[in-house]
This record gives sequence, C-alpha cells and structure tokens, in this order.
Amino acid sequence: MSQYKIIFTGPVGAGKTTAIHSISDVPPIKTDASASDMAKMRKASTTVAMDYGIMNLPGGEKLHLYGTPGQERFDFMWDILVTGGIGLVLLLDNTRADPFQDMKFFLDTFDKFISDTTVAIGVTQMDLSAKPTIEDYHAHLNNLGIKPPVFAVDARVKSDVSLLIQALLYALDPGLEG
Repeated sequence: MSQYKIIFTGPVGAGKTTAIHSISDVPPIKTDASASDMAKMRKASTTVAMDYGIMNLPGGEKLHLYGTPGQERFDFMWDILVTGGIGLVLLLDNTRADPFQDMKFFLDTFDKFISDTTVAIGVTQMDLSAKPTIEDYHAHLNNLGIKPPVFAVDARVKSDVSLLIQALLYALDPGLEG
C-alpha cells in the first residue's frame, strides 16, 4: 500500500483547514488556537501547528493531507511539513488586499519544494470577490514564468478540493487516470 503526502499552504483564512476537513476520509486533526494578532480580524481561531487528514484512493493508496499555519510566525512548521511531500496545494483568498502578493510570497517561500515537486493553486472566496479573475492569475503566473493549474474553489465543497488534488497529481504524472 502506497502512501503519499500533500501539503496545503496559503495565507490566514484562505481555507486550508476547511479544504482538508471537506476532503478527508477520517476526522481531521486540527491545531487551532484563538487568534490573538492580525489574524483575529479575519477569523476567531487560526492554525498554529498543522491540520491533518487522510484521503483514501482506489487500491488502498492513501494521501496524507497536511495544512500549514498561514501566519509567518509559525513558518518553522513549513519546512517540517514539506519533508517527504509530493506536491503543494496553494490556496489564495480572493478577498485579501493583494492576492498576487500573497501568491508570490508563497511561491517564493516554497520555491525549492515546488521545483522538486509541483504546485496547484486554488482561489477561494471568488463568490465574494470576482476580481482578480482566474485569467488574471494565469497572466500573472505566466509573467513569473510558471504555468501551474489554477482553479476557483470553494474549500467547503469536496468535489472542488478533489479537482484541485487531481490536477496536482496529474501535474506530477500526466499518465495518471482520473
């Protein structure tokens, strides 16, 4: 039985905990604490170590899903969590002041891991803020010289998160079947 590890990252409030909760086949483990800094303006609690869930695949294979804390002050966990990972799911909150700045920050921060594996990007909260559009994200990424899969996702919807994970797996191995 093969086991694989995927990491979810992104800024505070982008939907990492929610995405793992919506796709996990086991009750997810969360390490939330009351937000006590700028994060409390976006939500009442925030991840301080990690989120963890498991997605069962056909044939007994398992995807272990790890969510990073979104706050930079917990960035020591980022290096720990990517160890042994096969890919990165970057979630971006479209309602934040500058989602492109968030995207560049996380792509730069995880650059080595992404170059060794791959990344898929999910843009959340597009129902609350339609701009920038997915096409804007593609153009911005093209200017950065990368072309990862980018989707509008609702982190609460299992099929949206599943599509993002499938795109990540397909980017890793284009020979995979759906």
